[in-house]
Amino acid sequence: MAKKAHVSETPATALLKTAGVDFSEHPYEYLEHGGAQHSAQALGWDPFAVVKTLIMEDEKARPLVILMHGNRTVSTKNLARQIGAKSVEPCKPEVANRHSGYLVGGTSPFGTRKPMPVYIEGSILALPRILINGGRRGYLVGIAPQVCVQLLQAKAVNCALAE
Repeated sequence: MAKKAHVSETPATALLKTAGVDFSEHPYEYLEHGGAQHSAQALGWDPFAVVKTLIMEDEKARPLVILMHGNRTVSTKNLARQIGAKSVEPCKPEVANRHSGYLVGGTSPFGTRKPMPVYIEGSILALPRILINGGRRGYLVGIAPQVCVQLLQAKAVNCALAE
């Protein structure tokens, strides 16, 4: 039997372990700008169940996290309206890295450097299991989506647009 590839611990997996969360590890060959679509294909998952972690900011440059299906984009206008902001836009990569403590492409919502409000596309919560970044490029973890609500106090929003 082939030995399962071990991935060293990240702040995200440390937090999940401390919280007693059951998670599976899913390493894959990282591709620059491949995104959730690439990881879903590499791992044989539906991109709808591969959740991307996006660091955005409101009009006052306050950071926030949005968890979105891998094959959907965020309507920043709808998101802003639902969270009571005038506007929301993606952070520049270096700003996102500073807020999260992770490199873009390896951003996990768990174990971020700064505490930030977390929003999750509501339909993600209906899925039985999701893959989400484990805190390193080329590394996803499989969890129940309710973990995002329990550990991150993620609030459900409806701001998905088909890609």
